[in-house]
Amino acid sequence: MTTPEDVKPDSAPAAAAPKKPAAKKTAAAAASAIVASAAKKASEASKPAVKKAAKSAAADTDNTEKPAPKKKAPVKAAAKPKTETVNPKPAAKTKATSVKSASAKTPAASTKPNVAKPDSQAVTPLVIESVVAAEIPHIEAISPAEPLLPTDTIVPAAASAAAEKSPAPNWANARAAKIMQRATAKSGGKSRRLDHLRQKAVNYWQLARMDRPIGTLLLLWPTLWALWIAAKGVPSIKNLVIFVLGVIVMRAAGCVINDFADRKIDGKVLRTKNRPLATGAVSSREAISLFIALCLIAFTLVLFTDPLTIKLSVGGLLLAFSYPFMKRHTHLPQVVLGAAFAWGIPMAYAAEAGELNQHMWLIYMAVVLWTVAYDTFYAMVDRDDDLKIGVKSTAILFGEQDRVITGILQFLTLYTMLLVGKRFELGTAFYLGLAVAAGLFIYQQWLIRFRVREACFKAFLNNNWVGAAIFVGIAADFALKQVS
Repeated sequence: MTTPEDVKPDSAPAAAAPKKPAAKKTAAAAASAIVASAAKKASEASKPAVKKAAKSAAADTDNTEKPAPKKKAPVKAAAKPKTETVNPKPAAKTKATSVKSASAKTPAASTKPNVAKPDSQAVTPLVIESVVAAEIPHIEAISPAEPLLPTDTIVPAAASAAAEKSPAPNWANARAAKIMQRATAKSGGKSRRLDHLRQKAVNYWQLARMDRPIGTLLLLWPTLWALWIAAKGVPSIKNLVIFVLGVIVMRAAGCVINDFADRKIDGKVLRTKNRPLATGAVSSREAISLFIALCLIAFTLVLFTDPLTIKLSVGGLLLAFSYPFMKRHTHLPQVVLGAAFAWGIPMAYAAEAGELNQHMWLIYMAVVLWTVAYDTFYAMVDRDDDLKIGVKSTAILFGEQDRVITGILQFLTLYTMLLVGKRFELGTAFYLGLAVAAGLFIYQQWLIRFRVREACFKAFLNNNWVGAAIFVGIAADFALKQVS
């Protein structure tokens, strides 16, 4: 059987095809190697069948006449069956050539013209074509006019180039796809969990009103008044840190329980319809859990103070919890809120002085009056909505007399603070702070003169500067006394 290894360079046709680029020669070399290997395997696989067919043909020819003298096949015919062609069209031609060659070898008078001695060259090209088509689909077909190169001329670089062009096995692609899919799903799952946690944190932050610190400031200023008056100057760093953090935490807890109580009506009020509990972004169970957690944090802070302050903290917790439910039963929920906001005063005074001075209750009373006044401004913003849903407030109770009554409450606040200055022997700086506060009260009354929602809310926010002005007066007065 003729294989690519048996083809010698001098047996190539005289009219050789013109030389092609190096890339095609490299591809031809790789194809030659694969074709040679496939031809060898096909030859070995076809030997038993060839022997069997030869024996059958010999037995048949014994009963026939002697065959005519064989014609010597031209050399050109032996060189034609080339195995290097990858193009499927030469396959049919090769098969026809093989049949013709076999019929030439068969006796002319044979009664069985279809039984012929099989030629290994008739099988090999078909097998090789299938192998080549499966193994090297991306290698350009070699022209039949090009002679195959011997296998010993294939360089390792050409073999590796052919290997790089051959596609990866299907199982490897599937495995890689599964790994990528698993990695993507895992990464996507982590990303979704992080996004969920981030969104929950934002919802809790909004539920606790951390994004709106005005309530914290209104609660903080009176607490600082009490700390400075009890210490007769700058209080201890420990108590300062405890009460600043405690105010932040308890104000957040109060907002959470307030929204829990109003979760069914906040959606009907223009100002509160986008709160997390009203929209369903936070569940009722989550709100209660957050409220308990904040109360525990605040109580942990109080444990670093004295026993009297710890006992007073229980009253503060009860007031903070009860305020949100008062608006369903009384028109004076702002009074309960004032009592809750002012409860930091006796706690701070007790923590710094170790006792409760009777004059300290004047500060408490002033803060309650002040809180009722500014929270009435706050209730005036929601008055129309509250009337529709049946929520009670001082804004509804005062009615058309809201401006007059809030003015009286502000006047009583200033008068009570004058008494505080007298009892605690405060000086000029303190009274200057009160004068600034009085001017701000007048400005607030001017803002609410038409009872416009936005103006009423602006008057409410302005009370932050009232608390700051009084605190600056107290702190400045004690500082001047220590200097002199």
